[in-house]
Amino acid sequence: MDTTQITDTPPPAAQPTATEQKRAARGATRPGDRIFLGLSRGSGIFLLVIMAAIAVFLTYRASLAISKDHGNFLTTFEWNTNLQEPVFGIAVLAFGTVVSSIVAMAIAVPIAVAIALFLTHYAPRKLSGPIAYVIDLLAAVPSIVYGLWGALVLVPNMNGLFGWLDDYFGWTGIFSWQGGAARSMLTVGILLAIMILPIITNVSREVFRQTPRMNEEAALALGATRWEVIRMSVIPFGRSGVISASMLGLGRALGETMAVATVLSPTFDIQASLLDPGGGTFAQNIASKFGEATEFGRDALIASGLVLFVITLLVNGAARAIIARRAEYSGANA
Repeated sequence: MDTTQITDTPPPAAQPTATEQKRAARGATRPGDRIFLGLSRGSGIFLLVIMAAIAVFLTYRASLAISKDHGNFLTTFEWNTNLQEPVFGIAVLAFGTVVSSIVAMAIAVPIAVAIALFLTHYAPRKLSGPIAYVIDLLAAVPSIVYGLWGALVLVPNMNGLFGWLDDYFGWTGIFSWQGGAARSMLTVGILLAIMILPIITNVSREVFRQTPRMNEEAALALGATRWEVIRMSVIPFGRSGVISASMLGLGRALGETMAVATVLSPTFDIQASLLDPGGGTFAQNIASKFGEATEFGRDALIASGLVLFVITLLVNGAARAIIARRAEYSGANA
């Protein structure tokens, strides 16, 4: 008698739909994941909307002022919005903003990187902790406090430095000094360097701490000195982080208002020497003139603010491009 064995085979599993596959690929298969994904995406879109709204507002108000400007907005060395035929331009403000920021970065970045390397690779733990704590406190000091310190302490004690620079480097024209109060671009640059130093130091320190220990140990095993380990392993790894920290500091230097307004004596002209009063910055000009400006004058100040907004975006974009090119040093994809 023939017997037939019947084996039960499970039905084939249902194939996931295209939507389910996309959700699984981006990790949004559970309700909590989907909620978090939606909030994250919404926050990013909301930020872009805010940036676009700011740009539209600044552009609209700037266009009202520029259309009535009887000078060249980009090249005029004058700011007078109370005339029947108003004349104003940003040449002096752009020069002062860029020069003061360059001076601040040239002073702050090397010192900040050196401090960060000292705290992470040279200083003992008992010393690095208190120093790092003091640097964190400096980052929390308000701008007006820096400005008051600069006006009451820094400016009166800069004459010796200015005289020395004039004696030995005055022939360059950049460091020639005619005497008077030291309320100049160099003083502003030094003050800004002190203000942005904690930001660059803190970020650089944290980046240097993330250097893979195996990289340092491999260099030491090959007979490298401590400085060679830093030069071959730590600095290449943290280069993109240092660039990011520098851009954060540059952003504060570009937009600093009260400290610059307290220290600088603007004359709305361009001086070749960094030691003579002159120039001005976008933020300082807006802060000093906005309160007493007419409606048209405020539109003109907003137009200068639009230029500062564009400069900041360009700087951040350039920094992002540099970091993306050096993604191999960052430890992660940009």
